[in-house]
Amino acid sequence: MTNIEKMSVNAIRILSADAIQKANSGHPGTPLGCAPVAYELWTKHMNHNPADPEWTNRDRFILSGGHASMLLYSLLHLFGYGNLSKEELMNFRQFGSRTSGHPEYRLIPGIEATMGPLGAGMGMAVGMAIAEKHLAAVFNKESYPVVDHYTFVLGGDGCMMEGISSEAFSLAGTLGLSKLIVLYDSNHISIEGDTQLAFTENVEKRMEAFGFQTLCVEDGNDLEAVGRAIEEAKADTSRPSFITIHTQIGYGCPAKQGKASAHGEPLGVENVAAMRQNLDWPYEEAFYVPDEVYRHFDETAAQLAETEAVWKVMFAAYCEEYPEMETLWEQYHAGTGAIAKALLEDESFWKPGEKAEATRAISGRVINKLKDLQSNLLGGSADLAPSNKTKMNDEGDFSIENPSGRNLHFGVREMAMAAIGNGLILHGGIRSYVATFFVFSDYLKPMARLSAIMRVPLIYVFTHDSIGVGEDGPTHEPVEQLAMLRAMPGIRVIRPCDAVETAAAWYEAITSEEEPTALILSRQNLPLLKGTSRDALKGGYVLSDCEGTPEIILIASGSEVSVAVGAKEILAEEGRKVRVVSMPSMELFDEQPEEYRESVLPKTVRRRVAIEALSSFGWGKYVGLDGAYVTVDDFGMSGPAKQLFEHYGFTAEHVARVAKSL
Repeated sequence: MTNIEKMSVNAIRILSADAIQKANSGHPGTPLGCAPVAYELWTKHMNHNPADPEWTNRDRFILSGGHASMLLYSLLHLFGYGNLSKEELMNFRQFGSRTSGHPEYRLIPGIEATMGPLGAGMGMAVGMAIAEKHLAAVFNKESYPVVDHYTFVLGGDGCMMEGISSEAFSLAGTLGLSKLIVLYDSNHISIEGDTQLAFTENVEKRMEAFGFQTLCVEDGNDLEAVGRAIEEAKADTSRPSFITIHTQIGYGCPAKQGKASAHGEPLGVENVAAMRQNLDWPYEEAFYVPDEVYRHFDETAAQLAETEAVWKVMFAAYCEEYPEMETLWEQYHAGTGAIAKALLEDESFWKPGEKAEATRAISGRVINKLKDLQSNLLGGSADLAPSNKTKMNDEGDFSIENPSGRNLHFGVREMAMAAIGNGLILHGGIRSYVATFFVFSDYLKPMARLSAIMRVPLIYVFTHDSIGVGEDGPTHEPVEQLAMLRAMPGIRVIRPCDAVETAAAWYEAITSEEEPTALILSRQNLPLLKGTSRDALKGGYVLSDCEGTPEIILIASGSEVSVAVGAKEILAEEGRKVRVVSMPSMELFDEQPEEYRESVLPKTVRRRVAIEALSSFGWGKYVGLDGAYVTVDDFGMSGPAKQLFEHYGFTAEHVARVAKSL
């Protein structure tokens, strides 16, 4: 290690320790232990350009152990990403700071994903590697590797303990994602102490079984050894690579090095001073970095910019020789304006149904229409595509042999599927959907939460949406899941009742720029309805009305809208004035102007009934204190769907009785 390399590595350590100490909060252990690994990767083996953080052919870096955020912030500061100033490092973890406790996508250029839940970054990295492999298959021509980059992900023992990493890496090995390189910070320490307490498996053998090339660096401070391993990983063009790098948590701090106490608390003023002395860092001033270190990173950044400049020359020649590919490239990387216009003007897209049909089946037809309009749409299911109706016809399956295929097979791996879906979109150039039974949204909820936090427009297709699942019984009948998703900020949840509303749901999903969408679809056939319209885009609308001001408002979603219509007919025969409101999306409805919402649900009409074959939780804001519910507030039962709906009161007659009792 040269002197400037030593100073640069220690600058990362010092900045990290000082920021955490000033904040009196944070995780110094990994930044101190992994500083040499990060330095070696970012300065010598990773193609990136601080002057153009969005360069499409850059290598991606994911810090799966997001608690080590100061490692990333120190790198971004030293390289000059996003004008991340020293003052912002000093405001680490403070209110309103860009240097938040865990790295957040969109806050600072160079942060490729929001990282916090351990293992999540592993799944998102797999998604990015899939995106690279697919786009390379679509766009690359002989002598023009316009898509040719790596995905690096750094994580530790905690990431490897989480089940999501095994889910994701099992699939990565199956798919032969050779541009994926995992850097495993193996320091044998977790919060409770030595990993011998709970984690004694041979991680390398596990990764080898998944189909990875496995490499090992015995000393994480040995830059040359780290570099050799990275280059050996790149040389394997058939398998993803897993590099175990043995480090010491809290390296350089005599009192904390190798101890669990280095993980999640500041080192202490005296220990930071002792660390400076131990690392031969002669500068006592906090956050001080000598000019020669900044010059070193500036010079490295200039060299990295040259790499992009060379690529741009090649890309210009590529576009000149293949103008049709330039057009396709622009389509892949464009916004959603064109498809939004095309769908709004396409009357066939909004065509009502012709027979009773499950919304999952209608959704399947919509997907196969959208695939021709959105050529960069990739999607799939957690081994349920025939049931979810999510297969794109004649588009092939993504695989080692066919990376241009657009149908993704995730296997029974719901959480990894959602993380991979996030990674596909974060990579850029791809739109994506993922699918499973609605009850299994529990398995992927943490990754859906990340979709919402990052404002990533991943589409979730959830079918078999209620007690209509029937014979499979309580374990497969979603009850509380709809309330769970509705409670999550930043995600649009849409439960359509027929073909028109399903088209509206997909329109919202495919045109979203910054919000994930959950489509909640039925297993069973739903009857044809009159009155459904594009007003479904407003989230809630009057489906069937009466003359004058209604006495009673029936509000329903999905399969229960037809029940509400039937109840209205009974009540109307008795002279009651009833309005039926279809509410496919509470989120979209709540976004509408107050005047519109009042026109649909006038405050003067207090006799209201919510009808939904799921939990009552969340309906109170529309039903009020004087209203009633026809819902399901237990876990359901096993039996034919028709009998279950009758048992729980989802009949026109029962709803009419409830309405009259108000």
